[in-house]
Amino acid sequence: MKHKPIFKRIVVKLSGEALQGSQPHGIDPKVLVSIARQIKEIRGLGVDVAIVLGGGNILRGQENTNARGLDMDRSVADYMGMLATVINGLALQNVLEKMHMPTRVLTAIEMQRIAEPYIRRRAIRHLEKGRVVIFVAGTGNPYFTTDTAAALRAMEINAQAILKATKVDGVYSADPVKVKGAKKYERLQYLDVLKKGLKVMDATAISLCMDNKLPIIVFNLNREGNIKRVVMGENIGTVVH
Repeated sequence: MKHKPIFKRIVVKLSGEALQGSQPHGIDPKVLVSIARQIKEIRGLGVDVAIVLGGGNILRGQENTNARGLDMDRSVADYMGMLATVINGLALQNVLEKMHMPTRVLTAIEMQRIAEPYIRRRAIRHLEKGRVVIFVAGTGNPYFTTDTAAALRAMEINAQAILKATKVDGVYSADPVKVKGAKKYERLQYLDVLKKGLKVMDATAISLCMDNKLPIIVFNLNREGNIKRVVMGENIGTVVH
């Protein structure tokens, strides 16, 4: 009997930093192509795929604007960050469609010339028709991260898991690049993440997932094929449940 995916519908959370690859900022075309190939691979298995994008490769809210000497109101900086996610979403859509995958970008901030406004029923319908759905502009509200947007959208479309793509192969007790001997966790409970202050997703997103029993799988995006491995139930990365 052929091995089948363990999930029928997932949300893949991609940070803006993941899209910049080895570049100091912006979008690395090689990373976009790699992500698109992996998405096509799991779509071929019949898995519904939605993607939530960050914008940190272009602008990371107030922290980023203040670091550049712009004393900016938090709301304004957050809206600028949301617009950065739209740029990333359009870039990913373009690559996916060049690989013959129908894709829709749905935005929480209306801009009808370039993307569809987010409507829950429309998003679900696109998924049912086999389209890849990219959610951009976060929740449409300042003070909420794209992590929270990923948790919210995952619950709205009845996804079975959030796949959090990172540059390391799971969740560690400390930064494994800086701390030699940092412990990798295979499985974690939501409360452990909150109590230990582990940088999986922000506290609001973790709390939403905990309240709705939505698992989060943290894995290394840089190894091509890992998205398929997670979907097929291979034991890679860290599972927060």
